Amino acid sequence: MTTASRRDGLTPATESRKRLRQAEIGPTSPHAGNRDQWHVLVAAYACNPAKGSEEAVGWNWVKAIARRHRITVITAAFHEADIVSAGAPEGEVGFVFVPQRWYHYRPTPFWRAIEGSVGKPIMNIAYALWQRDAYRVARRLTKAGTFSLVHQLTYVGFRFPGRMWKLGLPFVWGPLGGLENTPWNLLPVMGIRGAFYYAARNVINSAQRRWLRSPRRAIAAAGPGIIAATRGIGRDLKRVFGADSTVISEVVAPLHLSQQVPRARAEGEPLKIIWSGVHLPGKALNLLLEVMAGIERSVTIELHVIGDGPMRRRWARMADDLGIDGRCVWHGLVSRERALEIMSHGHVLVITSLKDLTSNVLVEGLTLGLPVICPDHCGFSDAVTDTCGIKVSCQSIAAVKSGITAAILLLERDEAARFAMAAAALERARCFSLETKGDRIDAVYRSVMRAASERSQ
Repeated sequence: MTTASRRDGLTPATESRKRLRQAEIGPTSPHAGNRDQWHVLVAAYACNPAKGSEEAVGWNWVKAIARRHRITVITAAFHEADIVSAGAPEGEVGFVFVPQRWYHYRPTPFWRAIEGSVGKPIMNIAYALWQRDAYRVARRLTKAGTFSLVHQLTYVGFRFPGRMWKLGLPFVWGPLGGLENTPWNLLPVMGIRGAFYYAARNVINSAQRRWLRSPRRAIAAAGPGIIAATRGIGRDLKRVFGADSTVISEVVAPLHLSQQVPRARAEGEPLKIIWSGVHLPGKALNLLLEVMAGIERSVTIELHVIGDGPMRRRWARMADDLGIDGRCVWHGLVSRERALEIMSHGHVLVITSLKDLTSNVLVEGLTLGLPVICPDHCGFSDAVTDTCGIKVSCQSIAAVKSGITAAILLLERDEAARFAMAAAALERARCFSLETKGDRIDAVYRSVMRAASERSQ
């Protein structure tokens, strides 16, 4: 059974309580007499079927959880239209939309401007206030019905555990990210403003890892319920917080888009290189532009850039100044469907991000049969194998550029090698399926419920 998406409607108070009862309080846990299925309360501020990035993480994890458990999802009100349009995922799923307040972030021009400025910390405050309001909704829900456990899902940043761990339910937190710093030796790639921003972030991040109290409290409450998005994050959780974790990548591959055989490169066709992402200094598209400029004209390559952002004009000017604008196609900000269509006509995906987890675009590329060229760090190290891509050293800026150059030249000159990697990419994508993720999440839930049972004895 699928529970329709509904607005929580907390104002006025009387209508709020009425709608809350109608929306979410039905059969209580566990379901249908199966002791291995539970009613899970999920806090997912970012959860949207029509978006990428963290919104896609939230939506896909909800789908994975719903394959085995009944869930109620608390999410931001500005996702409501897209969720209602898409329909709830398969399974017993209900949505509660925290009423939009003036101080909550939403994707308006005003908030977009703040997000792309030095005022971005204001967004952190807005998110913390949303978490406070979401906790109030959660308390009303738990008073009206019985939940087996609560899962703090998105945002994935470690510094914002929210308050769901205070509900007194078995608690799961993750996938967690945000603990890793941007490599100091790569900061000059970002320009003065970008380098200053990420250097300041490194300093603040290191201080927060050491002194923030709320993550430590949430980690203690979670016990075996900590999920790390990458192996690197898992190592940091152990080193900084002394916490063991289960590593589950935050991304899910859209396997319904996958083909049995990857697309071959036609004779005389240029090697179509795909780059996709928000145009921010940390995404470092300029590295790839410099690489393109250093490759001889006799090498037939074509760069397709998907996305937009504050660096768009600067990078477009840079391509023109480097004399490679004729080899670049700037698609701009397009729908996810259009982005995937563009990617499906490519031959290789290049990622230049200097600070990331695993990224949705990486598993989308694998699913579409694109070998991946990427730095050997972040979640890329976990996701990309030697059979489906080429990871380049991050020892220095020069090492990154020379590594990307060598990889592009290899795949441009040897279609057999590229095609073999493309086939391996299709196979690798299956490791990020909903079914696999659902199995891993379910194992964490079992550990948490078992630990809760042992404590109660």
